[in-house]
Amino acid sequence: MAHFIMPQTQYARSGDINIAYHVIGDGPIDLMIIPGAISHIELILELPGVIDNVLRLARFARIITFDKRGVGLSDRVPGVPSLEERVDDIRAVLDAVGSRKTALLGFSEGSAMSLLFSATYPDRVSHLVLAGGFIRAGYSVPEAQFEAIADQIVAGWGSGQMMKRVVGITEGTKEQLAALGKFERMSCSPGAFKAVMVMNRRIDVEPILQSVRVPTLLLHSKMDAVVPVAEGRKLAHAIVGAKYVEYDNLPHGLLLTPGCEEVMDDIEEFVTGHRPDISDDVGRVLATVLFTDIVNSTTRAIELGDRRWRALLDTHDRLAAQVVEKHRGKIVKNTGDGILAMFDGPGRGVRCALALGEAAQQIGLPIRAGLHTGEVEMRGDDVGGIAVHVAARIMGQSGENEVFVSRVVTDLVAGAGLTFTNRGSFDLKGLPGHWDLFAAVQ
Repeated sequence: MAHFIMPQTQYARSGDINIAYHVIGDGPIDLMIIPGAISHIELILELPGVIDNVLRLARFARIITFDKRGVGLSDRVPGVPSLEERVDDIRAVLDAVGSRKTALLGFSEGSAMSLLFSATYPDRVSHLVLAGGFIRAGYSVPEAQFEAIADQIVAGWGSGQMMKRVVGITEGTKEQLAALGKFERMSCSPGAFKAVMVMNRRIDVEPILQSVRVPTLLLHSKMDAVVPVAEGRKLAHAIVGAKYVEYDNLPHGLLLTPGCEEVMDDIEEFVTGHRPDISDDVGRVLATVLFTDIVNSTTRAIELGDRRWRALLDTHDRLAAQVVEKHRGKIVKNTGDGILAMFDGPGRGVRCALALGEAAQQIGLPIRAGLHTGEVEMRGDDVGGIAVHVAARIMGQSGENEVFVSRVVTDLVAGAGLTFTNRGSFDLKGLPGHWDLFAAVQ
């Protein structure tokens, strides 16, 4: 992930209510993200993949995000805000940031808010993008079944179980569930969320669909576990001239999905009329990413004291630079007690990691390492992209004096004289599916 500075949280007045918002980037057009049922504009940026996706959108637009009244960092309110009051919040934030015309990107419940705003204020909306949207929130779920679902969600509120369905995680690691659970708790209370569910069940935007006159793009996934894909198809059919794009294997929370470049490209093409291609994105390259970390660094620092520890770290950094250069790699940055490096070949990356381990042992600083090969995005002197996240998570699974790699790496170095042992299948924090990991052997 590229170096990212948290934007300053500001407040707009919507009547007597303070609405928290962020502005990210300074692109030539405005793109306002309308969240689903819950949100927290600061915590959401800590979830895997979100910053990369937001920065991807910020390449072509000024991004405006906010928390609706009653959730996140906005004022709590008595009762449940109506759809009309939430639309007032959109207008208040747009006025506060000086946006006369914006594209709206509405997720889930936010699609209903976006539709109502665009029908009411068509002169202020340039494009409408709806992800995981619906006409009627109740779908065909009987009342008794709805109550059972609501009670189940409330009973598990703060555990991450509800958000797990949104981001498409089947089981989830302890760390994943902790992060998602924190997001739930900080967004709103369990009782407040149930009240929102009850109110949302009454949402029916069918009467306003004929009044939607702005260019509209609908995005939905066949694997959406929150809003069935059939609901997205119905909504697309009901909006005159709407464009509909369907994905095969993405979850409900598209913005919360690491590496969903296709979705970001579809949004950019619709809003700007231009779809980025390889020639537009010369900063993206295939590379092998290496992360290393000094094992038990805090304990060693306490044992040695600041001066001796700093001297030992300087020695480590010099050795790392020499070894990486010898293997035709590039150190992207020192991470404090390790390095992030890139290589143009996976074999050189693995051999470098093994050599780094030997060198570190000689100075009494055992390390662990993780490698993955994939497409990365060059951002000045930094590097970003899903491959960077994967390499970091792989390193996190390794132990002292171990070099763990992904199956992609082992497949690419077949026949190169390197030896690996299979360490099994792992869930990597923030990444979908199971990952087969292997330990490189000297």
